[in-house]
Order: sequence, then C-alpha cells, then structure tokens
Amino acid sequence: MALRNKQTAGILAALGSAVFLGFAPVFGKLAINLGYTPFAVVAFRTGLAAGILLAIVAIFRPQFLYIFPIGLIGCALAGAINGLGSLLYYLALQRLDASIGQMLYSLYPFFVALWLILDHQPPSRLTFFRISLATMSVILLTGFPGHAADPIGVIMMIGAAVLYAMHLPINQRVLYEVPAPTVALYTLLAMSAVVIPAYLIFDRAWPETNIPWYPLAGLTFVTVFSRITLFLGVKKIGGMQTALLGLAELLIAIIFSNIWLGESLTLIQWLGAIALGLSLILVMYENTSPPPHSGKTGWLSWIRAPDLPKDVFGPYE
Repeated sequence: MALRNKQTAGILAALGSAVFLGFAPVFGKLAINLGYTPFAVVAFRTGLAAGILLAIVAIFRPQFLYIFPIGLIGCALAGAINGLGSLLYYLALQRLDASIGQMLYSLYPFFVALWLILDHQPPSRLTFFRISLATMSVILLTGFPGHAADPIGVIMMIGAAVLYAMHLPINQRVLYEVPAPTVALYTLLAMSAVVIPAYLIFDRAWPETNIPWYPLAGLTFVTVFSRITLFLGVKKIGGMQTALLGLAELLIAIIFSNIWLGESLTLIQWLGAIALGLSLILVMYENTSPPPHSGKTGWLSWIRAPDLPKDVFGPYE
C-alpha cells in the first residue's frame, strides 16, 4: 500500500508539473510578443523563481538547504545544462508559434530514454511503445500544410529538448539521497548562474516601463511550482515516467495557445493530440517505481552520496 501511495503521489506530482510547464510557452510567447527579448525572459523568470524558492526554503524549511558535495555538483551540472537549454528554448520560441515549439520540445522523452540507456537504466517495452506513440503524435501535431516552421527555430527547440532530457537523469541520481525541494533550489540557482550572465553579456536590454509584467510574473510562478513537482515526480517514479507524463504539458500549451494567442490546430494535429493522450493513459500499466540505484555503473555513477544521518532532512519522506 505504501508503495502504491508513493507511485500515486509521483504520478500526481508529474502531472502537476506538466500542467504548470504547459503554461510556460504561452506566457513566454506573450512576453516576447509584448517586447521582452528571449534573454530577458529567461533571466528574469529564472532569477526571480530561484530567489523566491530560496527565500521560502530558508524561512520555512532551512534543513532543505543541506546537500552533500557531489549532489551539489550534480545539481550544478544539471542546472547549467538546463540553463543552456532554456536559452535555446526561448530563442526558438521567438521564431516559432508557442504550440509548434512545445510540440517539438515534447520529443524530449525520446532523448531521456537514450540518456537512461547510457546510464544502464533501459526502459521497458511498454515505455518504448509509449515513446513511439508519443513521437508519432508529435509528427502529426507538427504537420502544418502550407506552413513551414523556421528551420533555425526547429533546430534550437530540438537542441533544448536534448539538453532538458539530459538534466533529468542527472537530477534523478541526486534525488536518490536528497529531497525534491533541495534539488529544485540548487538546480534553479545553477540555471540562474548561466542565464543571467548570458543576458548581461549578449543582451542587457531593460524592458520598457509600459510593457506589462504579468507574463513574466506568470512564468515565474509556473517555474517555481513546476520545478518542485517535477523533481518530486522524478524522485518517486523516475525520470522516464515523469518525462512521459510531462507530455501532458503539450495539451495545456495547445489549449491556451488557442485561447490567448489565437493559434489553432488542424484535424491531423488533433489526431496527434489524441495519440498523445493515449500515451499518457497507458501509464497505469507501467511499473512506475523508480529504478534501483546501485551507484556503481553508468555514465552518472560518480554521483553517489556519503552515508547521511537518517533524520538530516526531518520528516520529509
């Protein structure tokens, strides 16, 4: 029963993260359309989210500030990789519709599978089937007759998906020993250390005073909560299943891109959305327990914790 409750909590956390992340391209595209540069969008939303999460943890749960050194290095590496991916994501979003961009970005479970195979965590046959189904759905969703997507934007968005997929297995290794809020905090701080200097070096354009701030405020909000729920899902059900459930963010992005940005889908794209929904429903037949952690093999085997006091984080588990 305890295992089942853990799996249910992990599934709900992963779906919650997907809901929050589904708003990210919509708020991001709104901000860019209103006049914010991609570098400014990434720097402000990441820096504000990291600051808010740091304040919350320091005030209410200071024990979550503790992390073992190798875990900190792992979070720093994951954050740096994801920070670079975020820069590519919003630069691509400047060139693509929010719905198209998110559809391409939704290929990341395929890349998660590749990274996990390298870490000696091969997915199940059902997972491979769900990846294939999700990939087919993305192909259908990106079928825009007479409307070719910007090739540079497409390459940037796929690059962002590759980098996002890479940071999940790294954080999964850290999460074997560390609570999700701690991993979310240090990963966000590492992302900020990448995207804020990039903004100061390559952009430095300060938003005009008459530009509304609500898209950035919304983006900051969804960043904070999506990070915590994302890593809670990874901790409880593993990076692969969290990534597949995260595809629900595409449906959120499609719906609200239609409502707020006036974007629409063709019949073929709706078929792709249905196929994606089927891939999500099949999670009920998966073994959603996170894979066993031997810590001895794989490209991430160096991320191992020392012996920690059992009560170092308090009653978190």
